[in-house]
Amino acid sequence: MKIDVLDFLKKKSAHKTIDLDVELKGFDYDYEYIKIIKPIQFRGQLNMLGDLFKLQGNITGTIELTCSRCLVKYPHELNIEVDEKFSNDKEALDEDDDVIFIDSDTLDITEIVLSNIILSLPIKRLCKEACKGLCPMCGTDLNNSSCSCMTEEVDPRLAKLKDFFD
Repeated sequence: MKIDVLDFLKKKSAHKTIDLDVELKGFDYDYEYIKIIKPIQFRGQLNMLGDLFKLQGNITGTIELTCSRCLVKYPHELNIEVDEKFSNDKEALDEDDDVIFIDSDTLDITEIVLSNIILSLPIKRLCKEACKGLCPMCGTDLNNSSCSCMTEEVDPRLAKLKDFFD
């Protein structure tokens, strides 16, 4: 959804309530396709104070992530607070590093929502905190079953020392 900011610039003080359902099936990020399970919604408002646009609101929805340990897909609930500032005045950018420069007459809310979702993604994606992952030898999911692989791991640099005492 794009918002025309020319109307805001003429008034120098304005307020607009935004109720947006983001039309996305999914997106690519970090070599992974992230599927959207429950539609992403943005509820908030856009205010103009002088030359500064302030977007505040909340992003909700559910996306599907892949566990870093066991590679199982799991749902991840989104509840993200958004507080962004924009300006088309380059002088306002020099004063505040948190202000994003807009060089056109429109403000793309969908792009802002997507960038906030990407920033909120967990670095270590786990289906559950106690996820055991996959066996490094046979690839069995250790959350569902156990394997009969030898768990004795020897650092290859120290393997010769293991035979030293035999």
